[in-house]
Amino acid sequence: MSNFLYDIGPIRPPSEARSLLIRVNRNCPWNRCEFCNVYKGTKFQKKSPDEIKADIDVAARMYGERRYSVRSAFLQDANALLMKTDELIEILNYLKEKFPAINRITTYTRSDTAARRKVDDLRRLHEAGLTRVHIGLETGYAPLLMYVNKGVTVEQHIEGGGKVKEAGLDLSEYVMPGLGGRTMWREHASATADVLKQIDPDFIRLRSISVRPGTPLYEKMISGKFVPLTEDEKVHEIRLFIENLDGIRSMVVSDHLLNLLQEVEGRLPEHKEKMLNAIDNYLSLAEEDKINFMVGSRLGYYHTLTEMKQEDTYRQVQMIVDSVSDELESGNYPGCSTVEDFIRKRMEEII
Repeated sequence: MSNFLYDIGPIRPPSEARSLLIRVNRNCPWNRCEFCNVYKGTKFQKKSPDEIKADIDVAARMYGERRYSVRSAFLQDANALLMKTDELIEILNYLKEKFPAINRITTYTRSDTAARRKVDDLRRLHEAGLTRVHIGLETGYAPLLMYVNKGVTVEQHIEGGGKVKEAGLDLSEYVMPGLGGRTMWREHASATADVLKQIDPDFIRLRSISVRPGTPLYEKMISGKFVPLTEDEKVHEIRLFIENLDGIRSMVVSDHLLNLLQEVEGRLPEHKEKMLNAIDNYLSLAEEDKINFMVGSRLGYYHTLTEMKQEDTYRQVQMIVDSVSDELESGNYPGCSTVEDFIRKRMEEII
């Protein structure tokens, strides 16, 4: 079995669920964002080209003849662009040699790393086979970037994203609804839209905040320094954000369970009205229907609001809502006073 074991990191974007995973470095070089618990307690480690090639060899043996049908790969962990350009090109070429059908290779990086890169070097990486870069923008509001210790500036966000685009690479920018809490949600939504209008990324991917135990932001929440938004408040924030996205051609994507309204996605500007209508349809629901949808969507009963119209499904979900409500009244869920509290706690445990 040791012939089929190689180094794989803990995360990848949902869009890379079927991609070959190749780890070019371990953990995160920054690892100080207050909302993230993925790499806490770990140390960043660079891997040599020989180590990475050895992993690619093991992956090729593991896939066997199926390696000729592998069409996409994702380079882990948090910042592959820290590698020297020539070394990363060497890895890209070796990967394509061992998996000759690959036509898409993507990776994570940070805005400050991309900002430090020369456009010519990024263009060389693109020519060698790198096709898409994923960047965690999170917010374009400077005070919030400092509050969550993101370690980048608004200017670096704009410069880094701009260089990626200028090099011909596809760019995915991740936005975190709810990150500003009650005190900064308006500024967060508006400023983030303003930054993205200057970058015009290929994809804007929504990743609603989940304040996880073990993170500094969780400690702020427990102490009352950070007050999280309710689901309704996050939806209002997303509406303001999308409303402010003008003059760009980005694709808005909501491909994660953390997002309540996963149907809020589409190409700008032509699908903007459709996205806003979906949000307004949710906000116009009666309170009991909002709770029903919240529970049903989190449990996989609903993917869109129209699915609530299926009476049998609606009743099934309502039975779950009623059961949770009874348990709450009995005090069986410590720390939870509402159904929304219960759902939030369960989401913290599984995501």
